Formats: sequence, C-alpha cells, structure tokens
Amino acid sequence: MTEAERPVIDAAKLPSITFGYHGTTWWATAAFMVIEGTTLIVLLVSYVYLRRNFVEWPPPPTALPDLLVPTINLALLLFTIVPMALARRAAHSLDLHGVRVFLVSAVLLAAVTVVLRGFEFAALNVRWDSDAYGSSLWMLLGLHTTLLVIDLLESGAIAALMFSKGREPKHFVDVEEAAVYQWFLSISYVPVYVLIFLGPRLL
Repeated sequence: MTEAERPVIDAAKLPSITFGYHGTTWWATAAFMVIEGTTLIVLLVSYVYLRRNFVEWPPPPTALPDLLVPTINLALLLFTIVPMALARRAAHSLDLHGVRVFLVSAVLLAAVTVVLRGFEFAALNVRWDSDAYGSSLWMLLGLHTTLLVIDLLESGAIAALMFSKGREPKHFVDVEEAAVYQWFLSISYVPVYVLIFLGPRLL
C-alpha cells in the first residue's frame, strides 16, 4: 500500500470534548474511586473484626460517640449531591452560568462539611492512641477526611477555572467528573457513619 492509498481519518469531525466513559479522565476518576473504595472496605472489615475480640464495645470506660454533629454532616454530604448533579447537567449543556451557581454552592457546602469534620473527631470521645477501638475510629474517619479535603480542593479549583479567562470547553468535562466523585464521597460516608457512630450502639 502506497502512502497515497492509506486511509485517512478526518479528525476535524471528531468532538473537541466528550462526557462520560468515552473520556480517559473519566476512567482515571473511576480508578481512583475503586482504589479508595477498596481501602475503605478493608478498614470497615478491620473494624468489625476488632469488635469481635471485645466483650464490650467501646471498651470501658470510653463513652459512646456523640451523634448530633456527625448526623448533621452526613445530611449535608448527602444534600451536596443535589447541586453537584445540577452542575453536571449544566455542564452537559455548556451552561456557564448554571455551572458557576451550582458548583459554587457545592463548594461552599463542602467547606462546611470539612469544618464540621473537625467537630466529628471530637465527637468520637476517644483518642487515636487510646486503644484498638480508638485507632480504628480515627483511621476510618481520617481516611474519609482526606477524601473530603481532596474533593474541596478539586471542586474549588474547577469553580475558580469557571470564573477565569483561562477557561476552556474541556473544563465542563471536569465538572461532570467532580459530580461523579461527589456521589462516591457522599455515599461512601454512609457505612462509615453507621459503623463509627451507630455501631457501638448496635454491635
């Protein structure tokens, strides 16, 4: 086959941006969620295993964890799915105004959840180095806290890009992936909340 006979693809007809699993960054986000989800599962199983080695849980004289702040934070995390889902819908339509409004709303909610997370550590009523119970609680909550902080920084950076002159169409794809990650971040906290704050009362 000569050079002139080789088939040629007209790349000009291909879309400049693509949403969902057609994009490589979507797969990178999915891989990150799988890795972090697996780590959370390992820690959750470890917590249950430790519980089986104690007659009383938490070990005396440790008090039960408080519920008020953690429950509020769980509700906020689940509610944050809403503005992120709306930002995702606006991104699909390339609606800059909608993306800005809903993404900034989600970032503000994320900032509140990070602040409340500090009070959640206090609500554990146990030090990280007190015993196996305390270490398992702090490790679980600490891991999820790193995800909270990463999400806040990432969503905040994307929101800033949406207000900058360096904004490009590809950044609308970033909004969608941030929304997908928000689903993972919020839903993954449910089993963590149940085990850490309700577990000592139920197990």
